[in-house]
Amino acid sequence: MEQDDPAEALTELRERRLGALELLQAAAGSGLAAYAVWALLLQPGFRRVPLRLQVPYVGASARQVEHVLSLLRGRPGKTVDLGSGDGRIVLAAHRCGLRPAVGYELNPWLVALARLHAWRAGCAGSVCYRRKDLWKVSLRDCRNVSVFLAPSVLPLLEDKLRAELPAGARVVSGRFPLPTWQPVAVAGEGLDRVWAYDVPGGGQAGEAVSSRIPIQAAP
Repeated sequence: MEQDDPAEALTELRERRLGALELLQAAAGSGLAAYAVWALLLQPGFRRVPLRLQVPYVGASARQVEHVLSLLRGRPGKTVDLGSGDGRIVLAAHRCGLRPAVGYELNPWLVALARLHAWRAGCAGSVCYRRKDLWKVSLRDCRNVSVFLAPSVLPLLEDKLRAELPAGARVVSGRFPLPTWQPVAVAGEGLDRVWAYDVPGGGQAGEAVSSRIPIQAAP
């Protein structure tokens, strides 16, 4: 039986090591790319926001946007999206007649992306995206509010909505319901579900609607 040539075995071993090294480099490059996306697109908007108020960006799905509009369509007055991200809900709201439509987003990269989408849709002069901290935005003139926020900040959001929204305003919350308010309508199922809440004519928001039976809206 012939013995393996040591030189050939060493060459093969080096080739295998080189392949492993290339794989490691590719993995490192992918990780670096992912970090770059985080650093450029997500992190800058959070640097001046307290940790407990930070909300990661996750864009609303087409079905979620559809459900939001189904619960707001036909309502008059100013419509705002708190934490508007890439602006898809604001743009869709404007297209279905909810005007004026305004998005508030702290992350400058996402604001720029939203304005780009509006420009490509021919609505650059019709919709408004403002780089502002949603916790510092006044809602006293808003009639329709859309929110897609994390459960950890919803109790604080309830306090803000209760203190600032006028009577008759409607809040639509996506992915997660407001913790203590009772919805007047629900649309969608599972992760696409959204909840609508109406601010009563008198007293604090959420009290006068607590005895209502939630209505299942058709998707």
